[in-house]
Amino acid sequence: MLKRMFVAPDPGRTRLRFAARAVLGIGAAVAVCGLAGQPLAGAIAGGLAALLALFTVTDTTVRGQAVTTALLPAVGLPVLAVAAVLHDQPVARDLAFLAVTGAGVYARRWGPRGHSLGVFAFMTYFVAQFLHTTPGHLPGQYAAVLLSVATAAAVRFGLWCYERRLPAPVVPVLPGGTGLARVTTRQAVQATAGAGFALVVGQLVSGERWYWAVGATWWVFVNTTSRGETLVRGFRRVAGTAVGIGLGLLVAVPVDGAALPSAVLAAACVFGIFYTAAVSYTWMMLCVTLLAELLYGLLDVLTPALLALRLAETAVGALGAVLAVLLVLPVTTHAVTDGWIQRALRCVHLCTVEAAARIAGIEGADPAPRVAELERLLGRVRLSVAPLTHPLNPLRTRKRRARRVLALLDDCAREIHGLVTVAADPEASHDARLSAACRRVEAAVEALTGGGAAVPARAERAGAGEPVLIHLHGLEQALAELAAPLRGPAPLGMDRAA
Repeated sequence: MLKRMFVAPDPGRTRLRFAARAVLGIGAAVAVCGLAGQPLAGAIAGGLAALLALFTVTDTTVRGQAVTTALLPAVGLPVLAVAAVLHDQPVARDLAFLAVTGAGVYARRWGPRGHSLGVFAFMTYFVAQFLHTTPGHLPGQYAAVLLSVATAAAVRFGLWCYERRLPAPVVPVLPGGTGLARVTTRQAVQATAGAGFALVVGQLVSGERWYWAVGATWWVFVNTTSRGETLVRGFRRVAGTAVGIGLGLLVAVPVDGAALPSAVLAAACVFGIFYTAAVSYTWMMLCVTLLAELLYGLLDVLTPALLALRLAETAVGALGAVLAVLLVLPVTTHAVTDGWIQRALRCVHLCTVEAAARIAGIEGADPAPRVAELERLLGRVRLSVAPLTHPLNPLRTRKRRARRVLALLDDCAREIHGLVTVAADPEASHDARLSAACRRVEAAVEALTGGGAAVPARAERAGAGEPVLIHLHGLEQALAELAAPLRGPAPLGMDRAA
């Protein structure tokens, strides 16, 4: 796990810039809150609002990101008001929390913007429980949230807007279905049920810190779709929290809320959250747990007993998520994996078509956006297949098939990148063999996605002096080899109980 985090590729140093900008933006937001006379609770609320503004907004364009960021307070402030007004009415408070949970997950059906607003709404309610917000605190916390979101936006869209050169990665939403057949609807019901379990059991464990269990359930559901993904995410959530608590005993407890070392360590945790999010959920949760411990230290309530309670509440929340995805409108790993693989394969074909058009000199042909989409889709395939490749998965045959599929899809991506590089060369020329190879790629994709009878035979490999055809033939080979794990006996994902 440690090796994976440090050797994971970081094209264009995107993760590094993402993390560094987060430290700058959140640090600036907390500083602005301090200069505005906010108390510690207000500065914490503002810092968390800035973190969410920088972390959750993933629209495909800078303009879209700016619009979503501007809408965050419009969603968060009313939720904060509801949480404050219901603070002393436990039954109404709990029912409102469950409603916010369900609505926050359901909002994913509207894509990245809905996802961002749903996360912000849920976390605003959560933070209100964390800080014990009452109506008397609302003016100060309103100001803190507005100041912090504005400061984070100034850093993101003014001081350091690297997305103008490199689009932000967005996890797409698996489409299809209506009503309870739609994945986002089923997940909203699941998340509400899981949060209800976590809320009840969490209050039995602790009448004061019960909201940790609800938060654990929520974050297990974020960016997952199938029950297999959720099971893996729940395991990693508990593992990251446990390791983070162990580290907290060595770091956060001795610091004991001292301002300067707490601030330095909190900045390191923020960097870790943003830097590891794309490659290791366990490491991200370790950093989140340590950050929470440092905040509790600043609030002068951090003790070893509190850390043990956090682990127990996290386990309750993860159990709630697991029971919900297993028993309530389950979404199978097969259905989700198959959907993402088909989308990725179709995108492979579109990348090939755009690259060929570029080589042919067709005006406006640009494969770069398609390649970026392919990378996002392959990332989603890896997440969906993760339950099958997990070390604890006892089904060795399916594990081997899953790994083979991932390796061949990576081969496809590598050949596509090579093809696009050649297509960018103005000296590249078009000939009949290129068109024929593109047609074979299209036929192979149609066969693999159910629209064709069989994967067509490959032509003879081109010579060393024909790089375009070399990449296309390499792509054909990878697609032909995908037929076995995807369409052969007991193919990947065909066990619908998974």
